[in-house]
Amino acid sequence: MMGSLLQLRATGGDPSVAVAVLALSLLSLVLSLTVAAVLVRGYRRGPGRRGMLVLAAGLVLLTTVPELLRIVLPSATGIGVVGRSLLVSGCELLGLGAILRAVYGGGSQ
Repeated sequence: MMGSLLQLRATGGDPSVAVAVLALSLLSLVLSLTVAAVLVRGYRRGPGRRGMLVLAAGLVLLTTVPELLRIVLPSATGIGVVGRSLLVSGCELLGLGAILRAVYGGGSQ
């Protein structure tokens, strides 16, 4: 019923599971962008808070961008599983690096 209502076809699985996964992915995107927005607001409050901006960028690279890549790449491009995995993993590593830099490095500039 829900699959026909949303005009959704799931290959090899239940359409309600696909809808649930998509809903959780969207929730993840919204939450990570909300936290990043709070960090950017904190950065804009005054000088010497560059670490908050780097932390926001790291969070977006670690959570939001990989989730978007997992959804968009298979749907809109012909990139295979290996290429998608490399892009997602590279983005997550950049995000982790940015978070480590915000926490441990560089001092306040």
